[in-house]
Amino acid sequence: MSSPLSIALRDYPHTRPLLDGTIPVEGHEVDYADVEPINHAFAPMVRELRYDVCEMAIATLFQAIEAGVRVSALPIVLHGNFHHRSLWSWGEQRLRPRDLRGRRVGVRAYSQTTGLWVRGVLSDVYGVASKDITWVTTEGAHVETYAEPANVERTDAKLVDALRAGDVEAVVMGTRSADHVDGLAPVVTDWQEQQRAWLDERGWVPINHVAVVRTDLLEDDPDAVAAVYRALTAGIEHARPPEPGTTTRELVVEHGLTDRLLATLETAIRYAREQQVIRTDLRARDLFTDFEKHLGTDLKDL
Repeated sequence: MSSPLSIALRDYPHTRPLLDGTIPVEGHEVDYADVEPINHAFAPMVRELRYDVCEMAIATLFQAIEAGVRVSALPIVLHGNFHHRSLWSWGEQRLRPRDLRGRRVGVRAYSQTTGLWVRGVLSDVYGVASKDITWVTTEGAHVETYAEPANVERTDAKLVDALRAGDVEAVVMGTRSADHVDGLAPVVTDWQEQQRAWLDERGWVPINHVAVVRTDLLEDDPDAVAAVYRALTAGIEHARPPEPGTTTRELVVEHGLTDRLLATLETAIRYAREQQVIRTDLRARDLFTDFEKHLGTDLKDL
């Protein structure tokens, strides 16, 4: 009897039916890893291939592919968000995005996907390039071989403490974390307007996490991966409300090799190259070459 498939997923409305057994992976037993927060699964996956299937941040995926790690992306978007409100300073500072040129900004890791999108917004919308800022980080990349650019420093302090102490002028932080810290104010003050403009212009919400699979499993047992893909797809469809609205989750979570998925990833790859998160050529379609090769291009049959 084969071993259960090991899968690491965060608990979302669209993954909960899998995690609680409502939606099975047909023909397979599954061992869902208890990993919280989910980013703690990324390093074990790219360093030791600990899981058969794993949720993964796209910046980590790009770096893993560049480093030759044997992981393959599935066209399953698990998480994403706008990041205009992911850049914070103390309220009394009243910093504007263009004020950050030549300053120090804290971010958990330079390769963090939220930071990738924030730097993309600063560059594309406000003309402030990644190289114009010193990035102060608390940890390195999940992919151990990655070498950070020269304008990246490490600190032992917590980001909020570094901000309070004046060691950094702003920090990159998701809204769920920032909402628990009194005194923070978004650097992009008209973030709601900017998010609407972003969506109107591009037609997509930035992707943070997709699903990946061990490449050897995809090669040796494509039927198992197809069963996982079908379960993840069913979870996404199960979570759709009867009358779909326009929540961020509904806009970004999707399955299939859509033009929107590829366009989003192409922009993320451009940002990664510009910011030296990766240093080699990569195309969005390349991320799914193994998936297409072993499972075919007609996703309706999966």
